Amino acid sequence: MNKEKYKEDLQEIKDIMNRTTRFISLSGLSGVSTGIIALAGTLSSYQTIFKGHHYLVYTSVELTDGSLKNLLLIAVATLILSIGAAIFFTGRKTKQQKQSMWNNQTKELLFNLLIPLITGGLVCLIFLFKGFVGILAPFTLIFYGLALLNASKYTLSEIRNLGLIEILLGLIAFLLIDFGLLFWAFGFGIVQIVYGIRIQIKYKS
Repeated sequence: MNKEKYKEDLQEIKDIMNRTTRFISLSGLSGVSTGIIALAGTLSSYQTIFKGHHYLVYTSVELTDGSLKNLLLIAVATLILSIGAAIFFTGRKTKQQKQSMWNNQTKELLFNLLIPLITGGLVCLIFLFKGFVGILAPFTLIFYGLALLNASKYTLSEIRNLGLIEILLGLIAFLLIDFGLLFWAFGFGIVQIVYGIRIQIKYKS
């Protein structure tokens, strides 16, 4: 009986330490929803921009003003919807756990996540306006993976592995540039959904 009580006390101490050092209220549903949004964004960009055009190459291509505007619009809409979904589902989970969503762990997580994301976003914008559309998919995967890897020490351990997978997919996408959009859909869509489901099942309480 004392042994069982000892194990329970150790687990409680471990949980308290996790709550004070890591943001553990990350919702798996946020990963699922952002994955679905990413797939929708990929389909939309293919239908309106990439279909019938040979843009997925290593060299600079000439985008029409309409194509550039549509690509930026789809990218911004996908980003805003993804952030909104992540905030909604994660906020709902923190309320269920009776915890604060905005604390020191959240600040550390966001700080370490946003540095590679913002850097990558600016790099991608520069290449986009220079016409290097083909390398955007690999670059976004790699910078997103680096962001997850950098922030993983402040949240769930699964995020580290997710980051490594995104980096690997980005590197492969560089080698197979013609399939960059498919790799983007797989990395930001399918992989995100799978990891979201995994996290939701594992941390459903």
